[in-house]
Amino acid sequence: MTEAVRPLELFGVDDLLTEEERAIRDTVRAFGAKELRPHIAEWYRSGELPASELAGKLGGLGLLGMHLKGHGCAGAGAVAYGLACFELEAVDSGLRSLVSVQGSLAMYAIWAYGSDEQKDEWLPAMAAGERIGCFGLTEPDFGSNPAGMRTTARRDGGDWVLNGTKMWITNGAVADIAVVWARTDDGVRGFLVPAGTPGFSARDVAEKLSLRASVTSELVLEEVRLPAGAMLPAARGLSGPLGCLNEARFGIVFGALGAALDCLETTIAYARERVVFDRPVAGFQLTQQKLADMALELGKGMLLAIRLGRLKETGAITSEQVSVGKLNNVREALAIARECRTILGANGITLEYPVLRHANNLESVLTYEGTSEVHSLVIGKALTGVAAFS
Repeated sequence: MTEAVRPLELFGVDDLLTEEERAIRDTVRAFGAKELRPHIAEWYRSGELPASELAGKLGGLGLLGMHLKGHGCAGAGAVAYGLACFELEAVDSGLRSLVSVQGSLAMYAIWAYGSDEQKDEWLPAMAAGERIGCFGLTEPDFGSNPAGMRTTARRDGGDWVLNGTKMWITNGAVADIAVVWARTDDGVRGFLVPAGTPGFSARDVAEKLSLRASVTSELVLEEVRLPAGAMLPAARGLSGPLGCLNEARFGIVFGALGAALDCLETTIAYARERVVFDRPVAGFQLTQQKLADMALELGKGMLLAIRLGRLKETGAITSEQVSVGKLNNVREALAIARECRTILGANGITLEYPVLRHANNLESVLTYEGTSEVHSLVIGKALTGVAAFS
């Protein structure tokens, strides 16, 4: 038995990265190994995540809103941000979701569409992890079709009054500020709703079988009164929230591959040690076929992710290209997790190994921030010029 090559070495991925990008990746990997991996199985088992404590540590590393510029944000490149998502999701999708929702949804909404006063009030504290944000777009009856949202905001003198319900909101119950999208007489607008505002409440979604190491909540707004300055002035219509989703989807393009790599490397190590019929499982041709196929899909996904990152850094990336990355990489990551489970056999269903935990998480990643079906239709529209959403 010779020394094994790590899967991404087959593609020379490190040669495509700058020294700074490799350093950021290695820093997040080391943080994950020390601060996250020793606890993740228990967080998943208990369904409890110390989100506020972790936000402070992640903010201390400069990972929250790291791809944004100014207001205490690091201003890192797209690939560097993607690699951070990759390493966090290699531990657990819930951890990447915490960072993604904080930086690419809540912070990005304020950064892109907020007033100077809103940016100064919220972004530095959110970048430091001192305040946590959430993003309220999805509703119980309107996920893939946000245009049908029922949450409303009406004028009452100089104030806004919000009513409605949001569902499947990451960070919701621990958030200090919620970015809530609501229908007004002037189209869909975004509002900043501080925790503790009368009429605003959040409660955890119970009995999840996926993303258990993540805070998932329902937001309820009952006659929530906000001052005029709570509205995000530069966002009008669905282009606002959809622009935020595009930011978050980009992180998933990298992140899902981190979960896949963790599954594959765990499985290779297991197959080299596990003996069946007097030889290592890794020594069977069918096993090697599975491992080779998975390594190919992982590597191709990583090359795609880096290419999209370089396009994003030049401002040339399109929403259709983000859909290509999200659709392909999450779909292949989930297939890799499932295939790895077959090689681990019964051991693959326990929390001693991360494989089924990743697979369960990726089932959610497959459908949130645009289902595979929706991204297929986005790509189909780009290819044909014909919309087929309804």
